Parts: sequence; structure tokens; C-alpha cells
Amino acid sequence: MIVSAAAFGLIVGALLGLVGGGGSILAVPALVYGVGLPLAAAIPTSLVVVGASSAVAVLPRLRQGVNWRLALIIGAAGTATAYLGAMVNRLLDPKILLLAFAAIMVFAGVRMLLPTKSAGGSCALPGGGVNWRSCLPKAIATGAVVGFLTGLLGVGGGFLIVPALTLVLGLPMAVTVGTSLVIIVINSIAGFAAHLGDLQIDWAVTAAFAGAAMLASLVAGRIGTRIPDKALKRGFGILVLVIAVYVALQALFS
Repeated sequence: MIVSAAAFGLIVGALLGLVGGGGSILAVPALVYGVGLPLAAAIPTSLVVVGASSAVAVLPRLRQGVNWRLALIIGAAGTATAYLGAMVNRLLDPKILLLAFAAIMVFAGVRMLLPTKSAGGSCALPGGGVNWRSCLPKAIATGAVVGFLTGLLGVGGGFLIVPALTLVLGLPMAVTVGTSLVIIVINSIAGFAAHLGDLQIDWAVTAAFAGAAMLASLVAGRIGTRIPDKALKRGFGILVLVIAVYVALQALFS
């Protein structure tokens, strides 16, 4: 179990380092089907792993810029709704949660395959300023949705944050990746805290998974700065769709 956790941790960390998201959406299926953890233990474990590896992955991206104000606004909005998501999580059957997870993965995969703007929008005006009257409500709404999903499904939200920052808020991709990683760290901490009341976690598995993910995210973060965004997004989108089909089939027929 420790060896498989480390192996999957390398994959999850590499995705976080390359595209600023996606590691969490694969971490839960990897922990459930690859490592063999029950869903109740996989969700908080995923939050620890993704939060730690995102904190490491953001380091190579600091030079390219992080929109700290947006990251804090979106992260703060998500903190409150993460607790609501965790409450709903305790009321639902694990099979329903996994099917919901698969549906969100399909949405995320399709969005990553669709063409996106590189810049523009209310949060990234051509002159470099920010129209906060238009940007602030969008940022708060984005944070609230992502935070709820963090508590509900144990995802850091990067697979939704990346499209949201580029499409809805209009940030350039170079800033989107670093900003997304900071938000994932905030959301992961909030989501983990929301699960403390009924925490089920294997710390040996978590340490192996997180250690491998942190190492891979640091290396991949440096490599990712040299790979075209379009190629990364397309490959990630296809991978997410394949995993979504697998998760849905497992939930329906297991």
C-alpha cells in the first residue's frame, strides 16, 4: 500500500506542478481504487496531499506572478462553503458521491479541451488595472462554488479554478497557474478542517503519497514553465475524461 501510494503521488504531484490543478481530481480515485482506501479516508488524505504539493508547486511559479488579492478573496469565500460541503458529504451515499465526482470530471475535461482566452476580462483589463465592481462578485461566486466542492468531494478545486480564472475572470495563463495553486492550498486547509470531526486517515499512506507528490510537483513545476499551455491542457483534458469513465463504471457496477 505504501509503494502504490508513493507511485500515485508522483502522478498527482506532476499534474499539479504542470498545470496548476488536476491533482486533486485524480487523487481521490487513486486513493480509492489504486491504494485501496475507503472513500471516507481518501477525502481528507487527498486534501493533505494536494495542499502540501500545491504549496511546493507554487514556488517555481512565483516569478511569473501570483494575483494574491484574487487568491485570498476566492480562498476566503471558499472557506465558509467548504464546511457546508462537508456537512452534505456526511449525508450522501459514497456511490452517489463518486457518480457526482465523475460528472464533474467530465465537465472539467471538456472545458480543458475547449479553446480559452489567454487574457482579458473584468479582472485583467488591457491597461493592467482591475474593475473590482465587476470582478469582485465573480471572484466570490467562484470561491463559493469551489469551496463547496472541496468539502463535498475532497478536491482542491484546481480543475475548476484554472478555467474559471481564465474564462470568467480573464487572467493570463501564466498568472492563472500560480494563483490557482495558492487557492488550492487555502481550500485544502479549509476542507481538511471541515472533516476533523470524523477524521479517518492512515498517516503512513498519507506521508508516502504526499512526499512523492511534493517532489514531483517541484520538478514538474520547473518543467511546466517550458511547455506550451495548449499542449498541457489538451493532454490533461483527455486524461480527466478517461478517469471519469472509469470512476463512473466502478461506482455503478462495483
